[in-house]
Amino acid sequence: MFKNLHEYVNSVFQRDPAARSTFEILTAYPGVHALMFHRLSHRFWCWRFKWLARFISSFARWFTGIEIHPGAKIGRRFFIDHGMGVVIGETAEIGDDCTLYHGVTLGGTTWRKEKRHPTLGNNVVIGAGAKILGPVTVGDNARVGSNSVVVKDVPAGATVVGIPGRVIGPKRDDSKSQQREAMAKKLGFDAYGQSADMPDPVAQAIDLMLDHMHLVDNKMKVLSSALEKAGIKVNLEMPELDVNAFEEQSPPQYPQRDRPKENS
Repeated sequence: MFKNLHEYVNSVFQRDPAARSTFEILTAYPGVHALMFHRLSHRFWCWRFKWLARFISSFARWFTGIEIHPGAKIGRRFFIDHGMGVVIGETAEIGDDCTLYHGVTLGGTTWRKEKRHPTLGNNVVIGAGAKILGPVTVGDNARVGSNSVVVKDVPAGATVVGIPGRVIGPKRDDSKSQQREAMAKKLGFDAYGQSADMPDPVAQAIDLMLDHMHLVDNKMKVLSSALEKAGIKVNLEMPELDVNAFEEQSPPQYPQRDRPKENS
């Protein structure tokens, strides 16, 4: 028992730089308290003392702001950071070394008495406000960004963002990705399901548009040159893009009488 407790406290130190002492973790961390209550309520649930298990989980929700159904299966070194508003359903299954932030929901999408909640693999990070809905599977080492809504299976090592959630990060199965992951663990942790090299979907979309524009520009030049060789004079040259026009400029200077009034 004490060995497992020591192991768990060490895992909290690794994932929360704000943790200062073991005493602080055991007495002032609602995520730790919620897990302790769940271990107790889950044991009563397995012993078929269903009402007592639900009563303990209800008290834990009142005490910590975290709702974990006593039927949920949770692995080792599970950590809920901050924790307020976390909801974990009855048939949810969580692997080892998983991290959830506040506002996360592992919810169901049906009223039928069946497997209706998510299954998380090992070392999964779910960002603040994310919703994992239905009997989907989130693979090992996956990351779910803040406020994402996941309704489909997530491959192992993938990064998911958006509504509905879509995979934007590559699977971490090559040597370079493994080196990056090792370096990230050395430097810090993946807070809120984010990572330092996570691509920006908006920036990616803009990059694709710019690539397409450059391709069209080159095609127009080739077409214009071919028409000129054929004796057809058509000016299809596109104006050069002035990159300096996009640089940050100083705000316009208004005359004293024309300056917009500031709101009080």
